[in-house]
This record gives sequence, C-alpha cells and structure tokens, in this order.
Amino acid sequence: MTPTLREQFGDIDVYLFDQLLRGRILAGMHVLDAGCGYGRNLVYLLRQGFDVHGVDADPAGVAAVRALAAALAPALPASNFQVAAVESMTIPEHSMDVVISSAVLHFARDDGHFDAMVNRMWQTLAPGGLLFCRVAASTGIEERIAPLGAGQYLLPDGSTRYLVSEERLIALTRRLGGRLVDPIKSTIVQDMRCMATWVVRAPE
Repeated sequence: MTPTLREQFGDIDVYLFDQLLRGRILAGMHVLDAGCGYGRNLVYLLRQGFDVHGVDADPAGVAAVRALAAALAPALPASNFQVAAVESMTIPEHSMDVVISSAVLHFARDDGHFDAMVNRMWQTLAPGGLLFCRVAASTGIEERIAPLGAGQYLLPDGSTRYLVSEERLIALTRRLGGRLVDPIKSTIVQDMRCMATWVVRAPE
C-alpha cells in the first residue's frame, strides 16, 4: 500500500518542503534540526536515510525524536539526538550540510541570545552548507506590535516573541559571510504574526 503524504513527510514545514523540492537537501547529507521539538520536520529525512541529528532543550521532545528515529531509521545512534540549548550544543564545527531552525529563534531572550544561537548553528555548517530558518518577524506588522524591550514584542495574537526585521536578517547574512539562497520571504498570518523564511548558504 502506498504511504500517504502525511506518512511520508509528517507535519513538515511547507517552506522546508520547498527546499527539498528544489534539490537543496539531498540524500547522504548530514542534517541538524536545531530545536527539533518532537521531530515534525524529520520524518521524511529519517525515512530516506539521511544522517539526521537533533538538538532540543526539552527532554520529552528529544525522547520522542529518539523513538521516531528508532522506528524509521534504526541504524542511527540515539546519541545523534541530544538535550541541549541551541547556543550550547556540542555538535562539531563544520560537520553539517544543512541546519534547520524552524520556529525556534523567536524564543530568544534578547539580541545577545539570538546572535549566540545563530552563531552556534553557523559554526556547525560545512563549507557551502545551508542554514534554513523560520522566525517571527516584524515585516508588515510594524504598526500592530508593541515593543517590550530587549527585542521582545507583544504580537496581535497576544503572544510575546523576539522579532527580527528584514534589514536585520540582511545585515546578519553579510556579517556571517553567507549569501541568501532565496529572497527573504515574509508571510503575514492574519491577526496573529509574521513569519520570515531566511535561507543562507555558507561560503565554500
């Protein structure tokens, strides 16, 4: 029986799915999900035999991902999935072809914490590696958010998030020495928030 799309891909972020369709994430690559949660973006990668790694500060999430990996990719060691904060994870430098950060960076406490997470993920990328980020942004909702200090904002849906601007992401791309693979894409979720997709290639 042919597996359903949900069985093949899980609840994958549609913008990450787009990167797969474009051939930027290929079989055999070493992939790190930094802030993996319960593994919503890892089902397809595990099924297809990628060298998958995951990091999350939530022990329950990491336990769930280890169980998912044991079911879908039993050859992967449980040690590929570690409980750690993104900024202090022990993934070796220059060891990953792709780093995924989906809905994680907007939990930064302040500018320093945000930069520490980005810098640590960037350090793990191999030359020419790909950093894929989905993060809450201020683009298009500037008049509907209230600053709370330290980069934190009250959003229209009543939640509090660390927000970045498009200008900040462009400047950060330059500072890292990377290049945008796609233009920054910002999606406004009606009466709730804006999510930006930031995809950057490390230098060769």
